[in-house]
Amino acid sequence: MDGEAGMAKVHGEASPLRVMGVDYLHVCLPDGDDLYLTEYGRPVAAQLMPECYWTDEAWSRANRERLRGTSVVYRIQTRPVDGQSKDIVLKWNRMGQDVPGATAPGRDLGGAEFNSPFEEFALTLELRRTRGKSTDRLYTHRPLAIYVPGETVDWELTGRKRYKLEARQHAHPELAINPERNYAVIYEWIKGLDASQAYSQGLVGMEELMALVARSEADLRDRGFVVHDNKAHHLIVRADSEGLRRDRHGRLLYAYIDFELLERTAQREQEVRAARRKTYLAKQARRFQTQAPFPPNLHPVKVFGVEYVYGHIESTNGALWVVGRDPELFDYFLPEKWRRTARTRLSVSSQVYETTTKDNIRLVWRVSKVGEAPDMDPFKADERRILDHGYNSPFEEVALAMALGARGVGTIYPRAIYRTGEGAGLLAGLCDGRRYDSHRRLHTPDGRALLEPGYDYIILWGYWNGPDELLAVRDDPPYASLNALEAYREKLIDDTTYLALMERTRRRLAEAGVEDLNLRGNHLVLSRLTQPAAEDSGKLLCDSDGLPFTLVCNFELLRMATPLPG
Repeated sequence: MDGEAGMAKVHGEASPLRVMGVDYLHVCLPDGDDLYLTEYGRPVAAQLMPECYWTDEAWSRANRERLRGTSVVYRIQTRPVDGQSKDIVLKWNRMGQDVPGATAPGRDLGGAEFNSPFEEFALTLELRRTRGKSTDRLYTHRPLAIYVPGETVDWELTGRKRYKLEARQHAHPELAINPERNYAVIYEWIKGLDASQAYSQGLVGMEELMALVARSEADLRDRGFVVHDNKAHHLIVRADSEGLRRDRHGRLLYAYIDFELLERTAQREQEVRAARRKTYLAKQARRFQTQAPFPPNLHPVKVFGVEYVYGHIESTNGALWVVGRDPELFDYFLPEKWRRTARTRLSVSSQVYETTTKDNIRLVWRVSKVGEAPDMDPFKADERRILDHGYNSPFEEVALAMALGARGVGTIYPRAIYRTGEGAGLLAGLCDGRRYDSHRRLHTPDGRALLEPGYDYIILWGYWNGPDELLAVRDDPPYASLNALEAYREKLIDDTTYLALMERTRRRLAEAGVEDLNLRGNHLVLSRLTQPAAEDSGKLLCDSDGLPFTLVCNFELLRMATPLPG
């Protein structure tokens, strides 16, 4: 049955969704159940409707077989649709629960934890795509769908631990896990019998059985994976009239079928992160040139002349605008990639932090002050001008950075804007609503106001350690950044140089039609050479005029002489 024919029998509201790099069709069923269909599940979507195997209790009981093991797993023949049935394996996911026997004496499971259903499918599909040192294929059963019944349960009675559930949630911020619902993974049934059954039937001896288990572990590690609870009954072998099937070398053919404790080896995890970083650097250098197709959940938008990739963040009910045209950059800036990582605060007066994301990307993120009234004295002329202007919106800040770059004034790179899903209130006397009024005509593709009071807006900036174009070719950052005040305090520049930098910046901004109403030394980023082999390592990079090279890094009180493009 092809994909379109399979989907024709689906009842419910369907929408595409991408979780941990896996594309699903999310079907919201009328009774509150949810079904997430993989590329393998879509052609048989009609048979994967819950009434075909689970919610029709009479059919389910008559056509299912409980399989052995510590988990709750069934082999089920689905109810026919247009004369066609499907043999499936349905297994209730155990995320958040203790692994049975993990603390038993003499048993080391290496801190293993049950995967969430989305982690399990992502790792299974990655394993299926991965080749080892040999070209031999590692067989598995195909992941078809994740089924989530609508009714809720008392999650504490299921044995789930809250801290374990939170760890699982962090793995896929694109989609929130509901601790009060059960999740089942559905795989295609593989014909055969498990290796321990083959042993009990005399089809294989103990020595060869143990060799098969050891070989399966080696095959997994050869591909960069490990299962801490590997067992003979996780391996499916197939018999024919001549005995168990074997490959051309005489070894038993097998398929692997249990992935709830599958994880990458430490080496592969490092390799995956390094590969994602390499891809990221290359894509950032071409972020305005890409022609990559947009998935249905992301949209190209333009705000004040700047192009973004926009999407709703389902896990937090927030929103994300990623600078550029490349939808494949969107996942790198999902909030769980950077909001919960270790961070260093860079300012006493502002919420500005440096962090390294889960993809090993250094970022600086700043909570926008839009909507706040500047804490200035109205009877001082320079502070009165700040009060009259107010803090720029995050979209104005990014547009100013892009405009300055286009006019020859160096700036740090704007990466993305994130709007939180939760509210952030201010005392009435501290509010400045002018930006909300001036942005009122601007909306997101899903109809919400672009700038809404009551939410935090966070701007993500690239940590300056070299031009994007250079890092895309060679990931060897030539610089470390520090601001002009830090350089002065470290005696890398003297009073005269510091004042000359400030004056040169004012002049360059003015020539570009921009004024910083509150220019300070910590608004300028300088570059310290980091190459250890170079004799000038540790020194500041200088321009042709002999002064340190500078980039503007603060845009909240910049004022442009002409309005930003609509």
